[in-house]
Amino acid sequence: MEFRRINGLPPYVFAHIDALKLGARRAGRDVIDLGFGNPDLPSPPVAVDKLVEAARNPRNHRYSASRGIPKLRQALASLYLRRFGVDLDPETEVVTTIGAKEGLSHLMWVLLGPGDSALVPSPSYPIHIYAPLFAGAEVRQVRLSGFDEQPQDGPSASEAFFDNLVESWESAWPKPRVIVLSFPHNPTTACVDLQWMTRLVEFAREHDVVLVHDFAYADISFDGYQPPSILQVPGAKDVAVELYSMTKSFSMAGWRMAFLVGNRDVVAALTKLKSYLDYGSFQPIQIAAIVAMNEAPEYPKEVNAVYRARRDALCDGLNRIGWSITPPRGTMFVWAPIPEPYREMGSLEYSSFLVSEAEVATSPGVGFGPGGDGHVRFALIENEQRIGQAVRNLRRTLTKLQ
Repeated sequence: MEFRRINGLPPYVFAHIDALKLGARRAGRDVIDLGFGNPDLPSPPVAVDKLVEAARNPRNHRYSASRGIPKLRQALASLYLRRFGVDLDPETEVVTTIGAKEGLSHLMWVLLGPGDSALVPSPSYPIHIYAPLFAGAEVRQVRLSGFDEQPQDGPSASEAFFDNLVESWESAWPKPRVIVLSFPHNPTTACVDLQWMTRLVEFAREHDVVLVHDFAYADISFDGYQPPSILQVPGAKDVAVELYSMTKSFSMAGWRMAFLVGNRDVVAALTKLKSYLDYGSFQPIQIAAIVAMNEAPEYPKEVNAVYRARRDALCDGLNRIGWSITPPRGTMFVWAPIPEPYREMGSLEYSSFLVSEAEVATSPGVGFGPGGDGHVRFALIENEQRIGQAVRNLRRTLTKLQ
C-alpha cells in the first residue's frame, strides 16, 4: 500500500534516542533526559482551577468555535498590546490554533501548493521544514551561517543569515512565496533584534513574500535580551503573520493553545480552512486560557526565571568540564557543538554514546536537518540538581576533554 504524502519522510532520528533511553531505563539505569523539549513546569494554578470549573458546566461540552471564542481572541490581543505594544483586531487579525504545530501545518496549506517553494532556516524545528512539504511545495533550506559559531548571535551572525536569505531568494526559480522563521530559534538558540526584523519586512514588502514567524519562545530570554515580535515593525502586517503559543510562556504544553496573528488576509484564509477541519479546542481549555492571560500575566516571568537558573547550571557545569559553551540568550535549550575529540562520530552516534555511556539523553543535531549535524541539543527540562548530576556523569564519560 502506498502513502504518498509520507513516503518521502526520512526516519525520525529522535525515535532512535528514545528507544535507547527506554531500553536503558528498563535495565534499571537512571537516564537523565535532556532531549525532548517537553516542559516539566506546572501550568498556572488559576488556569487549572478555571479548567476544572468550566469542565463541570455541561454547556461547555458542546462544539466550540474553530476560530476561538471571542473573549479568548480579545485576551490574546490585550496580551500583545501590553507585552509588545502591538494593536491587534481580535475579529480580523487573530485566530486560535490547536497548538503552534497544527497552526503552522494548516497555514502552509493555504499559502503553498505544488509548484511553490518556501525558504526555511537550516537547522530548524522539524515541522518548519516538513509543513511546506506536506502542502506539496518545495523547501529551500537556508544555512544559519554564523549562529553555529562561538560566540553565538551578534551583528555578524545575523548579517550573514540575512545575506543567505536574500541570495537564496534571488537564485531560486520560481521565487519562494513564503519565508518561515522562528526567533529565538530552536534548536540553535540564535536571536535577532528589531532592526534585523525591520530589514526582513522591507525585503518581503518589496518582493511580495509572506513572512511566517513562529514566536514559540517569545517569553523565554535572558541577560536583558527582549525578543521582538515581528509585528512591532511598522508595516509588518502587510506581509507577516506570527504564531504565539502558550506552551512555553505559560507552561501549558498539553493544553494545545496557540494563535496566528497579523495579516488579516492570511488570518482569514486559515480561519476559512479550519472551519472545514475542526471545531476548535475543548471550550473549557479556551476559558482557562483566557484566565491565564488575564489573571496570571506575570507567570511567564516565573517560568523564565526557572529556565535561567537551569541554563546557568548546565552551561557553567559544561564549561567546568572542558565542554566550551556560550550561554544562550533565549529558548529553553542549549545548542552545543560536539567537542572536537568526538566530532567525527556525528550527532546521532554521539547522542547515542551519551545515552549508553553517560546516561544523559540529548537530541542529535541532524534531527533538525543536515545543517544541525555536528551539534547536540540539551533541553532544560530537569531541575538544577538533576542537571548537576548530568554534568557529573558527562565529566566521568568524556575523558578526552580532561
